[in-house]
Amino acid sequence: MSAAQDTAERHILVSREGAVQIVRFNRPDKKNAITRAMYAALAGALADGEADDAVRCHVILGQPGAFTSGNDLADFLAFATTGEMGTEVLDLLRLLPKLEKPVVSGVDGLAIGIGTTLHLHCDLTFATPRSVFKTPFVDLALVAEAGSSMLVPAITGHQRAFALLAMCEDFSGDQAADAGLIWKVVPEDDLERAVMDTAKVLAAKPPKALALTKRLMKGDTTALEARIAEEADLFAVQLKSDEARQAFMAFMARKK
Repeated sequence: MSAAQDTAERHILVSREGAVQIVRFNRPDKKNAITRAMYAALAGALADGEADDAVRCHVILGQPGAFTSGNDLADFLAFATTGEMGTEVLDLLRLLPKLEKPVVSGVDGLAIGIGTTLHLHCDLTFATPRSVFKTPFVDLALVAEAGSSMLVPAITGHQRAFALLAMCEDFSGDQAADAGLIWKVVPEDDLERAVMDTAKVLAAKPPKALALTKRLMKGDTTALEARIAEEADLFAVQLKSDEARQAFMAFMARKK
């Protein structure tokens, strides 16, 4: 095992409770910022769970105060400099619409970038009142990802979608629930219990009937998969642009 793989396995924890597979972001010192290796580990865990008949439901969790702060900025800066982004991010994004088993997620605190768009591909998302959903792509001179430019307007209507994706406005847990982006807001102390209780209920249901129902609800994903690819192409172009470099420099200066 390479050092990168070993690190990714420590930052993406995979466990099992009965028929529920739990995948947890575990990089609290970096607010669960996701590296390329973590993307690969997350996609691998979900793909393995899909292929394992003993797994009936996926759960995705973060840490107290941070589901994830989004993509690791070092990876962004490296790509902007070298032009080499790898396939790990797109591999995950392409997988998400194809998941047949139910996916339940739990958010406490920061849910930035992919930390928001990931839940568009979950079937039930619980969040706490202090959760913050934000997609700062435009502020970084980038574009939406994970099919969010198609999914969010369909869920929320144009104006709330524009506020989230173009204005880069924060959505609280309550606002996200009101917009239909997530299922329910629960107290911090109840979050993981609510997620796991729900996942266990789903895992106990007839799996074929549940999978067919999910497939019928999602419908044909061809257009969504095409949008994910289109977004990824534009994202890559923008990431190498002068305005993106300037936006990143300004962001890093503010952090310092």
